[in-house]
Amino acid sequence: MKRAALRLCTLRKGLLTPVRGLTQGFQNPDKERVFHIHEVRDKLREIVGVSTNWRDHVKAMEERKLLHSFLANSQEGLPPRRMKDSYIEVLLPLGTEPALREKYLTVQNTVRFGRILEDLDSLGVLICYMHTKIPSAEMSPLSIVTALVDKIDLCKNCLSPEQDIKFSGHVSWVGKTSMEVKMQMFQSHGNEFSPVLDATFVMVARDSENKGPAFVNPLIPEGPEEEELFRQGELNKGRRVAFSSTSLLKMAPSAKERTAIHEMFLSTLDPKTISFRSRILPPNAVWMEDSKLKSLEVCHPQERNIFNRIFGGFLMRKAYELGWATACNFGGSRPFVVAVDDIMFQKPVEVGSLLFLSSQVCFTQDKYIQVRVHSEVASLQNKEHTTTNVFHFTFMSENDVPLVFPRTYGESMLYLDGQRHFNSMSVPVTLEKEYLVEP
Repeated sequence: MKRAALRLCTLRKGLLTPVRGLTQGFQNPDKERVFHIHEVRDKLREIVGVSTNWRDHVKAMEERKLLHSFLANSQEGLPPRRMKDSYIEVLLPLGTEPALREKYLTVQNTVRFGRILEDLDSLGVLICYMHTKIPSAEMSPLSIVTALVDKIDLCKNCLSPEQDIKFSGHVSWVGKTSMEVKMQMFQSHGNEFSPVLDATFVMVARDSENKGPAFVNPLIPEGPEEEELFRQGELNKGRRVAFSSTSLLKMAPSAKERTAIHEMFLSTLDPKTISFRSRILPPNAVWMEDSKLKSLEVCHPQERNIFNRIFGGFLMRKAYELGWATACNFGGSRPFVVAVDDIMFQKPVEVGSLLFLSSQVCFTQDKYIQVRVHSEVASLQNKEHTTTNVFHFTFMSENDVPLVFPRTYGESMLYLDGQRHFNSMSVPVTLEKEYLVEP
C-alpha cells in the first residue's frame, strides 16, 4: 500500500506530457483553459460576481439572491457533462517569473507546501465551476465549497523554487450535489513536466446564498479509463462511509487495537512500585501530551474566500505549518511531508473569528511522524469554541524518531486514530530529503 503512490508516479511519468490530463488520452481541447496562477482567484470572483473590496461584500451577496431562478429543481433537468468539459491547466511560473518566487520560497530554498495547498483548493473550486457552467448566465447560481480533502499523495520529485510548476485536474465523479475532483501537480525538468503529487478533493454545491444544497450536472464517463475513474469515485465514497462508521468516536477499538493499547500501558508501569498509578516512559519514548504545539490566528478580511468566509486554503496552510513545526520539534530534525489525509471542513470560519489551532504527534513509526491538528473558532463576542476542522499529516524525518506513548484513555484513542490514518496512506517508503517539500 505504501508503495502505491511511488508506483503511480513512475507509471504516469511515461504517459503524461505537458498537455495531458489525468486520463491518458486527454489533450487540452481549449488553449484558453491554461490559466496563470493569479488568474484562478480572479476567474472565481468573475464567476461568482463578487468584488475585491471588502466593503462591497454585503451588496454582492444581496445581488446573488437574484440567481435563484437559475437553480435546477432536479439533477435530471441539467445537461450531462464529460470529464474533459471541466479539465483545466494552471501554470505557476516560478522559474520564468522570479518576482512570484518569493511567496513560495522556504529558507531552505525549497517550495512551501502550505502555498501549494492554497492553490489546490482554489483550483478544485474552479474545476467544479467549469463542470457546472451555465452558458446563458453571466454568473453561476451555485456556491461551490470544499467539503473534504480526501487524500494527497506525494511522489519522488524535486520541488525546486526555480522551475515552473503546472497543475491540472478535472471532475472525476459526481453525486447529486457533490463532486470529486482529481488534480495533479507537475514540475518542469528539462523538456518535460514530471509528476509531483496526486490530490483528491470533494466539493459540494449549495444555492446562490450558500444556505442549502443544490443539484449539479451529471457526469458521463467516456471510455474504459474514465469509467474506471468514475468507479473509483464510487469506491472512495463507500470507503469514506465505512471509515466514518468505524470511527473511535462511535465504536470501541478492535480486539487487536485494545490488546496493543494494553501492552503499551503495561510497558509504562514502574516495576519497583507494582502500581497502576506509577508510570515511567520506556527508552526512546515521549509522552503524547508533551508533543503539543498551539497557535492563534485572527481571521482578517484579507484571508476571505469568494463567499466572504475564511479561505479553506488559508486554514490548510496554517494547520500544515503548525503540524510541520510540531514534527520538527518532536523529531529533532527537518521533517518532510509525504501525505495529507481526510481533512473534513465541518463548519465555515467567519471573518473576524479567532482561530485556535492545536497540534500534536499521535503516532510514530521508524522515521514517520503522524500529526493531528485540531482547529476551532470563537467569535469576539462569544467565548464558546466550535470545532471547524481536523487535519491529518504524515511527515518523514531525516532520522528515526522516538515512540509516542499515550497516558490517558483519550490519548489512546488519538493514538489508534493516528495509526489508522497512517496505515491508510499511500506513502512512498523511501523518499530522499532533496526530493521532498517543506512548509
